[in-house]
Amino acid sequence: MRIACLHTAQSNVAVFDAAARQLNLPEASLHHEVRPELLAAAELAGGLTSDIEHQTCDALLQLGRCADAVLLTCSTLGPCVSPISAGSTAPAAVPTIRVDRALAEEATRLAGNIIVLCAVETTLQPTARLFEEAAEHSACDVEVRLVQGAWSLFKAGKHGDYLAAIANAADRASQDRATIVALAQASMAGAADLTKHAPKPLTSPVTGLAAALGAMGAGHR
Repeated sequence: MRIACLHTAQSNVAVFDAAARQLNLPEASLHHEVRPELLAAAELAGGLTSDIEHQTCDALLQLGRCADAVLLTCSTLGPCVSPISAGSTAPAAVPTIRVDRALAEEATRLAGNIIVLCAVETTLQPTARLFEEAAEHSACDVEVRLVQGAWSLFKAGKHGDYLAAIANAADRASQDRATIVALAQASMAGAADLTKHAPKPLTSPVTGLAAALGAMGAGHR
């Protein structure tokens, strides 16, 4: 079994390795490729461009040639999975999954008030669209919030402060009567263990890997 992960932050390698251990996946099940320049280009452009989408799709298709499933772990680049899944670029040889879609489907499974937290401004629009689509057939109310200043902390290498800022935002969301708090970006996952108020936020690494297993037909072992 081989699941290829396309990241835009090196730190997400450890995040997904930890999620794999949590799911009891065999060692070396994950293959990681890190492409920070794709997110940097999207931030510079204020969002996805056709060129960034083309580069991302090409990277995903290349990874799929040597894997049983491919995970795109960057929420900003998430919409790039759609043309691959639809076959409008080139047919994907294996399931190609955006981890935030798995998160959205998990969060909207039950009725309630969902507050989704994002750290990067460029992910606000694709995240909102994704969660709204997932909530269409449920009785959920969805609100997407930006954690102001968090991404600057991340880019400055202040990962502890980054996670603390997100945990504080998650606690505020819980106090605002959110029944579910979702952390949209994989890099935010560690903040779930720092929150002080229930419910514990949902995160994308475990849900994304579980979705990959399901798509492969392997199931959870």
